[in-house]
Amino acid sequence: MARKSLISSEFAPAMILLTVLLLSPAIYAGHDYRDALRKSIMFFEGQRSGKLPPDQRLRWRRDSALHDGSSAGVDLSGGYYDAGDNVKFGFPMAFTTTMLSWSIIDFGKTMGPELKNAVKAVRWGTDYLLKATAIPGVVFVQVGDAYSDHNCWERPEDMDTLRTVYKIDRAHPGSDVAGETAAALAAASIVFRKRDPAYSSRLLDRATRVFAFANKYRGAYSNSLYHAVCPFYCDFNGYQDELLWGAAWLHKASRKRAYREFIVKNEVVLRAGDTINEFGWDNKHAGINVLISKEVLMGKAEYFESFKQNADSFICSILPGISHPQVQYSRGGLLVKTGGSNMQHVTSLSFLLLAYSNYLSHAKKVVPCGELTASPSLLRQVAKRQVDYILGDNPMGMSYMVGYGPKFPRRIHHRGSSVPSVQTHPAPIKCKEGSRYFLSPNPNPNLLVGAVVGGPNVTDAFPDSRPYFQQSEPTTYINAPLVGLLGYLSAHSTWR
Repeated sequence: MARKSLISSEFAPAMILLTVLLLSPAIYAGHDYRDALRKSIMFFEGQRSGKLPPDQRLRWRRDSALHDGSSAGVDLSGGYYDAGDNVKFGFPMAFTTTMLSWSIIDFGKTMGPELKNAVKAVRWGTDYLLKATAIPGVVFVQVGDAYSDHNCWERPEDMDTLRTVYKIDRAHPGSDVAGETAAALAAASIVFRKRDPAYSSRLLDRATRVFAFANKYRGAYSNSLYHAVCPFYCDFNGYQDELLWGAAWLHKASRKRAYREFIVKNEVVLRAGDTINEFGWDNKHAGINVLISKEVLMGKAEYFESFKQNADSFICSILPGISHPQVQYSRGGLLVKTGGSNMQHVTSLSFLLLAYSNYLSHAKKVVPCGELTASPSLLRQVAKRQVDYILGDNPMGMSYMVGYGPKFPRRIHHRGSSVPSVQTHPAPIKCKEGSRYFLSPNPNPNLLVGAVVGGPNVTDAFPDSRPYFQQSEPTTYINAPLVGLLGYLSAHSTWR
């Protein structure tokens, strides 16, 4: 039977929702994707920990956590706070760094003058990850006691909560966080290959060592450090996907046969085909399949054909109108998955749609979805629709990026943004003294420019309120894939 195109009106049942989602943006004004790109990268400067550089653009921030690691006799200053708190969680920080790197690898050429700032954002992450992996057989995976931190509402410059250091080692494995750290270092080595060859080599060497440790001493860090990392960044999905993910990035960065053989040998054992429509800091399956499929589509790696089949299945599982039961679309057109902080799914899955559309375009291929076919153009349209929703094309008429557009969240769940800055309030604001700012109905005094919040749920409603943290809290791993999406759209602003 001949396949029908997804842009054909002949297949009405699957097309009704798809048509609404893709055509509805026509009623909205266009977006300044270049401005959104600039702001999405600037957000990372607001999440910096450690000694801030002279070119820091968000001036209300100051140095913080300069002595991190001292209790363990190491220097763990630097890195990023993951979200609206003051803990440095290594698992999401590594994923953030991987996705910033992938954004640059695939879309850096269209970022224009913002490319240099995106590269700086990667380096702020990798400089920290190099510190965290400096001791062979050890990875420092968290700084800060999350329970102590979450009991206070204070800006990072004042924090006096426990800065406990947590690590994995041979006796207490964590293949998940170590595998993701290896992926981040390997991906970043590609970013710096021509910009700073010596630094790139250092990153790749460290990635190789960390991956070997992750693979040899297998186990989930949630088991080794349960009371520290759960329920905050528990590995619910298992460590197997991070081993494949790390190997995939090391193969891309090094081109060594050993990593190709590892991937082929362990594809079934490490469950590459599981949960194909998931991708984020915990679950790498869809990302693995899309990343590896590029080589298949370039005609260079038929031995990876099954990964392409998985990637095609992923595409079909999230397209509006024919999507998987685990994926919904709101009436306003937002991709929705269960759990909190929905925008993390929106940006990461949209990134994969866009990346895969480019791979398909170069190979002059489409994705078969039963009786239907999905073209690269369609995938780009679906991804663009999600970005436009974030930037204001939604029932609330609100941009979910702080500082973009006339209407955006003003009461985000973020300590540094909501408490008066050191410049305006030099005296320390201690643990419980900050509670009045958390509970205040007033807008945050400090704009965390570029921060994208967790956003609305399937009802398209959004309470602009700090206590609703699942909707009002920004995270680094929401923004990291968005950098790539905006990098592409900023160079294709007239494209529909």
